[in-house]
Amino acid sequence: MSERIPLKAWILLILLALIWGSSFILIKRGLLGLTPMELGALRIFSAGLILAPVALRKFRRVEKRHYKSLIGVALVGSLVPSFLFAIAQTNLQSGVAGVLNSITPIFTMLIGIIFFQQRINTNIVIGALIGFAGTSLLILAGSESTLGDLNVYALLVVLASMMYGMNGNLIKFNLSEVHPLSIASLSLTIGGFIAGLYLLFFTDFFGSSWTTDIGLMAIGYTVLLGVIGTALALVIFNRLVHLTNPVFSASVTYLIPIVALLWGIADQEIVTWVHVGGVTMILFGVYISTPKRRHKKSQNADSGL
Repeated sequence: MSERIPLKAWILLILLALIWGSSFILIKRGLLGLTPMELGALRIFSAGLILAPVALRKFRRVEKRHYKSLIGVALVGSLVPSFLFAIAQTNLQSGVAGVLNSITPIFTMLIGIIFFQQRINTNIVIGALIGFAGTSLLILAGSESTLGDLNVYALLVVLASMMYGMNGNLIKFNLSEVHPLSIASLSLTIGGFIAGLYLLFFTDFFGSSWTTDIGLMAIGYTVLLGVIGTALALVIFNRLVHLTNPVFSASVTYLIPIVALLWGIADQEIVTWVHVGGVTMILFGVYISTPKRRHKKSQNADSGL
């Protein structure tokens, strides 16, 4: 008998898709007044700052042996990908970035197989091949969305998605005993501390960025991205998993690129058959490779958006 999904879960799923799907247009807006490195650092600093009070409460409840993995989650699950996405979107449409990010579940499964002795099956192999074919299609689309011109910036999004895949496995295999809110708050606070130091000592963020209207607007968009698109979204995702199951929660993967592409169209980005074909292949690959039945609820978020 199939599990009945409560209305609250559907509302949270749609809300989460809207938040994460809108992240890419917020990055685009933030880049109008900030450098990619400033944007990436401010995003995680904002997220870490808003969750710092929670992290302080959870600090004593986490064993010391878990902090090495928490630092790893901070780096590959938020800090480094935030820089990669910001750099990538200096020469990559926000909608395309959102589509490429949807390859994350396939990386999660492949990294689990290679490094964490997860069992492999035919569906994962077929799904991965289809997903990577769609990814290659988008990577080979140039800045004018014509096939055949390699866009190296798209590779940065693929690298970020690979890191999100590693993040999911670190959480699943190394931090399974730690409460998901502790993981989210502590890892983002660690990442936020590092990002704050970078902003303070290695950028001019506290000087020139605050002196122009466009700089202030960019800061506002980026803070919104950090607080809502990173910190709050992780809390919502963990709550969604708790209410339902990992398979239902992972279905947000199929909605995020749609929201991202709609934002891109609204912002007059060019959407061609290359994009449509790429997103179709990626999402079909994710669908094929994702396990369709799981009875145990997981409390760990394996998305890093």
